[in-house]
Amino acid sequence: MRVLTVALLPVAILAVFGCSKPQAPEARIIPHTLEKHGDLRIDNYDWLQERDNPEVLAYLEAENAYLEKTMKHTEDLQETLFEEIKGRIRQNDESVPYLEDGYYYYTRYEQGKEYAVHCRKKGSLDAAEEILLDANELAEGDSYLAVRSVKPSSGGDRIAFAVDTVGRRFYTIRFKDLATGRMLPDEIPQATPKIAWALDNQTLFYARQDPGTLRPYRIYRHTLGSNVREDPLVYEETDDTFECGIQRSKSREYLLIASTQTLSTEVRYLDARDPFGEFKVILPREADHEYSVDHLAGGFFIRTNWQAPNFRLMKAPVSHPSKENWREIVPHRDDVFLAGFELFRDHLVLSERQNGLDRLRILSPDGEEQHTIAFDDAAYHATIDTNRDLDTHTLRYAYSSLLTPLSIYDYDMDRREQTLRKQDEVLGDFDPRDYRTERLFAPARDGAKIPISIVYPKDLPKDGSRPLLLYAYGSYGISSFANFSPSRLSLLERGFAYAIAHVRGGQEMGRHWYEDGKLLHKKNSFFDFIDCAKFLCEQGYTSHERLFARGGSAGGLLTGAVLNMAPELFKGVVSNVAFVDVITTMLDETIPLTTAEYDEWGNPNEKPYYDYMLSYSPYDQVKAQDYPNMLMTTGLHDSQVQYWEPAKWVAKLRALKTDDNLLLLKTNMKAGHGGESGRFRRYRGTALAYAFMLDLVGIRE
Repeated sequence: MRVLTVALLPVAILAVFGCSKPQAPEARIIPHTLEKHGDLRIDNYDWLQERDNPEVLAYLEAENAYLEKTMKHTEDLQETLFEEIKGRIRQNDESVPYLEDGYYYYTRYEQGKEYAVHCRKKGSLDAAEEILLDANELAEGDSYLAVRSVKPSSGGDRIAFAVDTVGRRFYTIRFKDLATGRMLPDEIPQATPKIAWALDNQTLFYARQDPGTLRPYRIYRHTLGSNVREDPLVYEETDDTFECGIQRSKSREYLLIASTQTLSTEVRYLDARDPFGEFKVILPREADHEYSVDHLAGGFFIRTNWQAPNFRLMKAPVSHPSKENWREIVPHRDDVFLAGFELFRDHLVLSERQNGLDRLRILSPDGEEQHTIAFDDAAYHATIDTNRDLDTHTLRYAYSSLLTPLSIYDYDMDRREQTLRKQDEVLGDFDPRDYRTERLFAPARDGAKIPISIVYPKDLPKDGSRPLLLYAYGSYGISSFANFSPSRLSLLERGFAYAIAHVRGGQEMGRHWYEDGKLLHKKNSFFDFIDCAKFLCEQGYTSHERLFARGGSAGGLLTGAVLNMAPELFKGVVSNVAFVDVITTMLDETIPLTTAEYDEWGNPNEKPYYDYMLSYSPYDQVKAQDYPNMLMTTGLHDSQVQYWEPAKWVAKLRALKTDDNLLLLKTNMKAGHGGESGRFRRYRGTALAYAFMLDLVGIRE
């Protein structure tokens, strides 16, 4: 039984602020605590979940004031870092145009502006520019703006797009007539960016969320000019462990509704020329069966893990897409993970991962082997980019490494020749020859070999004298890639090394890497990170007195768990929008993402999962011990990880930790999970995190 004291703001922080003790609610048992598990949990800081409580807002503002006071001596360094990062990025910039329906689409940025201008040219790159949407104009008067899914209609004379001005990820879908340049009166509030046009040039399908859990669960149909409030519901996902979305096949011939869960999928299809028809199921949902669908030349191409843990590719006729009619195009391979595919009229491109490294493989549409695009860097990321034209022989792909800025290539699949279309320019004196990258393997305690991607100044002495930032994510099967970051140069130039621990819970090494880092194996993610940290110190890349950890969201769960398990390993930790109150959140079905993630974390209503989750939940496992220096961030409007998780975590740490190290909480009162919007403003948070770490190792400029 665990019983704590009454809820109150920690005395230490109140003393710092010089403010009086707030009138706090009494401690109370969390309503969804289950006594059948034999555990009584009293949460002293449950009251911080009261978003509109003035005392809660005052607490968050007080923490912000404390951070500002504590970090005031680094203000010049923060400003230097911000201007330095901003100064490496070309302000007048433009994406590589892609061809779709006779138009070349691209985005560009203008000097001194935060948001993209969406444009196109008809027929030729030499044609006159047509501005579809200037997000800078939309942002006027708002402190936050997110624009998603700018999509032209089938006739090309209108666009639909989704706008969020709060950060809570509730979007308003708006429409613009491109001939007149005027916004149409149709506006769809409380929607998601998941939208798709039918082929009649006037019908749009869109998804809406459950207003409480934010689970996308309904698909509606809107006809331009009709009353939005009368839009018909075309599909509702009634299983609260699934969510749904809408998209159009690359062939443009079919609309696809995908109902997805962590481990299961069900896809419906409708002829895009018949928007008022009925959607049909390709394959009914099955436990532990994930599949995705695209269409070309009269058939559905299906990436599936049915009897194929690392996935394989099948093809089925549209008229009878059930399993008995599936034909294998790409077989399952034990040592190769099939991450995705791209369809062309005369080619099939596979995005694969072997031994943790990406590759792109070119086949015929029937799966006949042709060739593979190889890459030479020790650690890198290569992925299929935007390819809207079915009839081309050119594949567009993106490439980046820890020392190679994002590079967009056009690859002639017949001639096997590639053309660099654009590499992001890094302004200033960046020279990749000043640095080294390596791919290491750290021994885990159970014998596994954990890949580490690392970059550092080439003169780094491996004597433990230099600082190092270690990053990881390790959840949902999401892999962490060795990408380039212009902001990271501000650490490297000051002597830091940067490393990515590719811990279990991602899919870097194949499907088993994910399975071994979830549910009742979740602690492997934390143990892997700890073992990587020890390995880097043992090999002389850094020392525990100079080692920092960073993670965000589910990666914040990882850093939070590691803080409780091995706090002595780190000089400091930066944890962003951290999912740390695991038990409370996963027991509350009204909180966003809860029911949809039972297959990731487990269902705590079942005792084995409850006990296991409780044993690592960062908030629950805070104890009276020394912790390293810590910087936590959150957003008041976060829809993915509610602001109160980091806030409660910090409050409990203040009450229990036994050291005098820094503990700072920054709450962005005007943003959500992704932090500040805008191209440059978001780097204010990066500058704060970097200044926090640099200051702790005595680097002040």
